[in-house]
Amino acid sequence: MKCDKKTMLLYAVTDRAWVGKMSLYQQVEAALKNGATCVQLREKELDERAFLEEAKEMATLCRSYHVPFIVNDNVDIAIACGADGVHVGQNDMAVSDVRARVGEDMIIGVSAHTVEEALKAEKNGADYLGLGAVFSTSTKTDAGAMSYETLKAICSAVHIPTVAIGGISRSNLMRLAGSGVDGVAVVSAIFGAEDPGAAAAELAALAREMVRA
Repeated sequence: MKCDKKTMLLYAVTDRAWVGKMSLYQQVEAALKNGATCVQLREKELDERAFLEEAKEMATLCRSYHVPFIVNDNVDIAIACGADGVHVGQNDMAVSDVRARVGEDMIIGVSAHTVEEALKAEKNGADYLGLGAVFSTSTKTDAGAMSYETLKAICSAVHIPTVAIGGISRSNLMRLAGSGVDGVAVVSAIFGAEDPGAAAAELAALAREMVRA
């Protein structure tokens, strides 16, 4: 499975901070039923065994909805669970090294904050770029907000799909219109919502409007 622009429309990034009434699995399925076009499993606290078991379950779930399943940072887990892709940051393994590990068929996403980083990632084999944080966010405290001008410049400079991330909600999503970005990656806007399914449906509709604008 390779990456296309439609995959980026509503990219759901998990965070178990909001697990409560619903399990993470139930939250993800609600998002998938209501318009999520990609799912990234991000786990910072689980041990490797628990992470792998969860990743296998999520991979199967996403496959049943024909939606790409991406693992954040952990190349070993991505390979072991049969994920469609892996996402790495600027301080993680180099894209060329990731490609050597995962082969040609797995999707590789890379975080980028400048035009230079974006062009380098594309040159080294990234399949898509995560751009941000476009708004201030509590989940990435080390990331300063990316200006609209920088977002637009990156989207103009590269030829691979792009997704904006960082502090995106239903109230500010449309501010990204005209930037050239192919979609939005959201964390709390789905997983912190009382009804993740309803939140996903609203965000998907807004994202479609945003990319057409």
